[in-house]
Amino acid sequence: MLKLHNLKPTKGSKHKRKIVGRGHGSGHGQQSTRGHKGHKARAGYHLAGNFEGGQMPLVRRIPKRGFNRFSPYRICVINVGALNEKFNEGDTVNIDSLLEKGLIKGKNRIVKILGEGKIEKKLEVHAHSFSKKAKALIEKAGGTVVVLKR
Repeated sequence: MLKLHNLKPTKGSKHKRKIVGRGHGSGHGQQSTRGHKGHKARAGYHLAGNFEGGQMPLVRRIPKRGFNRFSPYRICVINVGALNEKFNEGDTVNIDSLLEKGLIKGKNRIVKILGEGKIEKKLEVHAHSFSKKAKALIEKAGGTVVVLKR
């Protein structure tokens, strides 16, 4: 019958601690399981994480090309001329309508309006940023500019 006084761990679940460097009789004396000489046998040895035994490491074998942008945001630039072509008088230009018209791809974009081209239509433009020229052109045509938060 199992009681507190006769509780024991299951056989093989507990291991004896390896005691190293206590003479020949211990079985772990002399080199103390470190083998003969070399930097791995010394105190303070540390193996670099990318070390592959002298083989050219994977990090150095793979070609490195281009520039990987740190920012998860992609800035979409749209010219005033494109807005003039795609939208009608009195329309509201926002992220959803730009997606619908195919001027931007994906919702997670920062939209900047630039002043290239002409605009003759009165539009309410919602974007994250505007160039000075674009802002002036939109307001001159009778439209309004709304700056969105990033």
